[in-house]
Amino acid sequence: MTSIPAGVEVGASVPTDLESILSADALAFVADLNRTFDHQRIELLERRRDRQAELDAGGKLDFPLATWEVREAAWSVAPAPSDLVDRRVEITGPVERKMMINALNSGARVFMADLEDALSPTWSNVLEGQANLRDAVRRELDFTSPEGKFYALDAETATLVVRPRGWHLVERHLLVEGHPVSASLFDAGLYLFHNARQILERDEGPCRGSYFYLPKLESRWEARLWNDVFIHTQERLGIPRGSIRATVLIETIPAAFEMDEILHELREHAAGLNAGRWDYTFSLIKRFQGRADMVLPDRAQVTMAVPFMRAYTQLLVKTCHRRGAHAIGGMSAFIPNRRKPEVTENALAKVREDKEREAGDGFDGTWVAHPDLVPVAKEVFDRVLGDRPNQKDRLRQDVRTTAAELLAVGVPGGRVTEAGVRTNISVALQYIDSWLGGNGAAAINDLMEDAATAEISRTQLWQWLRHKVALDDGGRMTEELYRAIRDDELETLGAGNGHLAAAAEVLDSLVLDAEFHEFLTLLAYGRLD
Repeated sequence: MTSIPAGVEVGASVPTDLESILSADALAFVADLNRTFDHQRIELLERRRDRQAELDAGGKLDFPLATWEVREAAWSVAPAPSDLVDRRVEITGPVERKMMINALNSGARVFMADLEDALSPTWSNVLEGQANLRDAVRRELDFTSPEGKFYALDAETATLVVRPRGWHLVERHLLVEGHPVSASLFDAGLYLFHNARQILERDEGPCRGSYFYLPKLESRWEARLWNDVFIHTQERLGIPRGSIRATVLIETIPAAFEMDEILHELREHAAGLNAGRWDYTFSLIKRFQGRADMVLPDRAQVTMAVPFMRAYTQLLVKTCHRRGAHAIGGMSAFIPNRRKPEVTENALAKVREDKEREAGDGFDGTWVAHPDLVPVAKEVFDRVLGDRPNQKDRLRQDVRTTAAELLAVGVPGGRVTEAGVRTNISVALQYIDSWLGGNGAAAINDLMEDAATAEISRTQLWQWLRHKVALDDGGRMTEELYRAIRDDELETLGAGNGHLAAAAEVLDSLVLDAEFHEFLTLLAYGRLD
């Protein structure tokens, strides 16, 4: 490798073809970001823990009194850049080379390249992902399969948006002053260093600015930190202020009470909000883990049609449109199966139903996980939008969402079943096995599972066990039942294959430990090669 700046240590070998990703200048840039902002990141994580302690002691979530004036005042975010005006269909996926090409060529308006929940953060995955992003920006991204099939970018591609890892994660392979760097600053910093100026200097390409999706935010303070990072980065790289834009995933229950405030903090860099439905459900369980009256039923019963999810998504649309921002709908986990026509037919019907609800509620666009679903989602939004690029003029003044409605987690007819317990155990085992093997986006039971859906599965198991919930067959959730079903599923899956034995150890800790683990990825990260 090239010379490494003082105070910086690369804790793993770097393949020769990827050394340019970690050039001396790139390392110095990331180190500067980390020295400037990591102490604030750590303080904000401590603030999260303090808030959790308050909730555990009986505290409540509500719209902050301190920011009443922000919510009541008339203000707007900066106008959207031309390539983010029409976002009617967005496709998401990991930064794997072939999958990126297929996503960029899919016909979707936006491709969210995921360095977070759909990526297992092995050192090679992280570095190769950055190299693939760099090639995509320069329109040099291609791939030849082992069978000799050649893949390359079409003349027109989706707009590229990158999702870095959340504030809670570190990149252990890069140390600054002996401490692992923030994974958020590592991911965003490397992408901006290698591409921000290149994007602005090109006449063609998959984007006209540096665009991000920001995950797992819980407060306006965390949005302010990202805004400070963007301002600092634009100054250091000599690029125009506002050329970085961010869409924030509202995927935590605390953030649902601060949507206005989050947009306000990021207003010169804001591009919209996204309804991150799976992490939102996970967050709700996590934040009210000790409350027996907040226990959710089987995951399959927590649909977007239940009242508390409707309240959250309609408030998001209203908030975005009042502020001139895009409201982007959530992910349908259903995926087609070209070998099973009946599975594909069911997936298309479920996705169409989901997208019709979102378009009808006023969303400006939506997410899909597979190229074959782009036409379905596009047809729904084309029908509603017509020639309009979005429906931000639909202000949803009829929506009057209260804190009580956001927190009313009852599901009409909801039940916890032994089949639901079994499904959660099976999905969690399979996903953790996949993640430990280096794959963060796994097709399981004809659904696209990522870290967020696995988090729901393991969190529900912990919650149900803690509260000894009654099952629909008259029994109760116990440790003995968990262990018996886990052993059954391991036998079915084949415990000697892959990383299943390690996955079972991780899942046991996530489900059986008395103390709740904040994120499965934090617990499992040390087991990655």
